[in-house]
Amino acid sequence: MSAGTNAPANPIKHAITLARETVPPMHRAGRPFVLGGLAATLVLRRFSKPLGLLAGLGTVATAAFFREPARVPPARSGLALAAADGLVSLIEEATPPPELGLPAEPRMRVSVFLSVFDVHVQRVPATGVVEKVAYRPGKFLSADLDKASDDNERNSLLLRTEDGHELVVTQIAGLVARRILCEVGDGEKVTAGDTYGLIRFGSRVDTYLPPGSKVLVSKGQRTIGGETVLAELPAARS
Repeated sequence: MSAGTNAPANPIKHAITLARETVPPMHRAGRPFVLGGLAATLVLRRFSKPLGLLAGLGTVATAAFFREPARVPPARSGLALAAADGLVSLIEEATPPPELGLPAEPRMRVSVFLSVFDVHVQRVPATGVVEKVAYRPGKFLSADLDKASDDNERNSLLLRTEDGHELVVTQIAGLVARRILCEVGDGEKVTAGDTYGLIRFGSRVDTYLPPGSKVLVSKGQRTIGGETVLAELPAARS
């Protein structure tokens, strides 16, 4: 009897494919931490199995913190997507970071707080061009406090969307965060949903919307970076 045209897939290859789809990849910024954890685990196991087990669990937790799951942004244009996974902690009018050189006029700001259990990579909220990246050192207050936007260390991105709107997204360090990574620069073209940065160990991300935007999230709602729609932007400029 001849073999069917649709032969069963190799079970081992199929299992590997399922594992890759289930376990998210890790952002490259986490590799030194995970490799260090693995080394510590191997060394400690030689002296104490309980200590080796604790180190191994810590290494797994570290790898989970730096996870970078695949995301599929909405196909529709004219939207501002959540730049991070987390909890919507504030929706209010506020002035964008002054280091960007924008007019000191209030805009609607949506703040998303990231706990240590959330995915900590940041995603581009809309397709466009990065007009300016501005870093400002500061304090390390708890990121869920209102004044964290003004006082904490931060890195801001001014993005010009395809429709000509200005979007500002700001990475804010938190109580135990001590490093903000931003992997895009001035003049770079970016696509909605792509990873552009990361904040280590507890943080917050603020998105400042252009006037006339319609906010579609509520305080207390959880967001999925690169997928949740924060707001509808105004109609395209002619």
